[in-house]
Amino acid sequence: MLIGASVGQLAGIAMTLLVKATIRPDVVIALVIGIPSAIGMLLILFSGRRWATTLGAFSLAIAPGWLGVLVVIQVGSGA
Repeated sequence: MLIGASVGQLAGIAMTLLVKATIRPDVVIALVIGIPSAIGMLLILFSGRRWATTLGAFSLAIAPGWLGVLVVIQVGSGA
Protein backbone atom coordinates (compact mmCIF):
# COMPACT_ATOMS: atom_id res chain seq x y z
CA MET A 1 0.00 0.00 0.00
CA LEU A 2 2.95 2.30 0.58
CA ILE A 3 4.03 1.79 -3.01
CA GLY A 4 0.47 2.50 -4.16
CA ALA A 5 0.41 5.79 -2.27
CA SER A 6 3.74 6.74 -3.84
CA VAL A 7 2.45 5.88 -7.30
CA GLY A 8 -0.64 7.96 -6.54
CA GLN A 9 1.55 10.94 -5.72
CA LEU A 10 3.54 10.52 -8.90
CA ALA A 11 0.32 10.14 -10.92
CA GLY A 12 -1.06 13.31 -9.36
CA ILE A 13 2.04 15.28 -10.27
CA ALA A 14 2.14 13.84 -13.79
CA MET A 15 -1.54 14.52 -14.49
CA THR A 16 -1.20 18.06 -13.15
CA LEU A 17 1.65 18.70 -15.57
CA LEU A 18 -0.05 16.98 -18.54
CA VAL A 19 -3.66 18.19 -18.24
CA LYS A 20 -4.06 21.92 -18.87
CA ALA A 21 -7.85 21.99 -19.23
CA THR A 22 -9.97 23.75 -16.63
CA ILE A 23 -12.01 21.13 -14.78
CA ARG A 24 -14.39 21.64 -11.88
CA PRO A 25 -12.82 20.58 -8.55
CA ASP A 26 -15.74 18.36 -7.55
CA VAL A 27 -15.41 16.38 -10.79
CA VAL A 28 -11.68 15.97 -10.25
CA ILE A 29 -12.18 14.74 -6.69
CA ALA A 30 -14.84 12.28 -7.83
CA LEU A 31 -12.55 10.92 -10.54
CA VAL A 32 -9.43 10.78 -8.39
CA ILE A 33 -11.16 9.02 -5.50
CA GLY A 34 -13.87 7.12 -7.38
CA ILE A 35 -12.03 5.34 -10.18
CA PRO A 36 -9.08 3.84 -8.23
CA SER A 37 -11.34 3.01 -5.28
CA ALA A 38 -13.94 1.27 -7.42
CA ILE A 39 -11.32 -0.73 -9.29
CA GLY A 40 -9.55 -1.67 -6.06
CA MET A 41 -12.73 -2.72 -4.26
CA LEU A 42 -13.89 -4.81 -7.20
CA LEU A 43 -10.50 -6.51 -7.42
CA ILE A 44 -10.48 -7.27 -3.70
CA LEU A 45 -14.08 -8.50 -3.63
CA PHE A 46 -13.85 -10.73 -6.68
CA SER A 47 -10.25 -11.91 -6.40
CA GLY A 48 -9.57 -15.59 -6.37
CA ARG A 49 -5.82 -15.26 -6.20
CA ARG A 50 -3.49 -13.59 -3.75
CA TRP A 51 -1.87 -11.41 -6.43
CA ALA A 52 -5.30 -10.03 -7.42
CA THR A 53 -5.97 -9.02 -3.82
CA THR A 54 -2.56 -7.34 -3.70
CA LEU A 55 -3.32 -5.48 -6.92
CA GLY A 56 -6.65 -4.35 -5.44
CA ALA A 57 -4.95 -2.99 -2.30
CA PHE A 58 -2.40 -1.25 -4.52
CA SER A 59 -5.19 0.35 -6.54
CA LEU A 60 -7.01 1.47 -3.40
CA ALA A 61 -3.83 3.10 -2.09
CA ILE A 62 -3.40 5.21 -5.22
CA ALA A 63 -6.41 7.44 -4.43
CA PRO A 64 -5.18 9.05 -1.16
CA GLY A 65 -1.74 9.79 -2.59
CA TRP A 66 -3.20 11.36 -5.71
CA LEU A 67 -5.70 13.41 -3.70
CA GLY A 68 -2.96 14.56 -1.34
CA VAL A 69 -0.91 15.95 -4.20
CA LEU A 70 -3.93 17.79 -5.61
CA VAL A 71 -4.72 19.30 -2.21
CA VAL A 72 -1.12 20.48 -1.75
CA ILE A 73 -1.18 22.05 -5.22
CA GLN A 74 -4.44 23.87 -4.47
CA VAL A 75 -3.15 25.14 -1.11
CA GLY A 76 0.16 26.20 -2.64
CA SER A 77 -1.51 28.08 -5.48
CA GLY A 78 -3.74 30.01 -3.09
CA ALA A 79 -7.00 28.70 -4.59
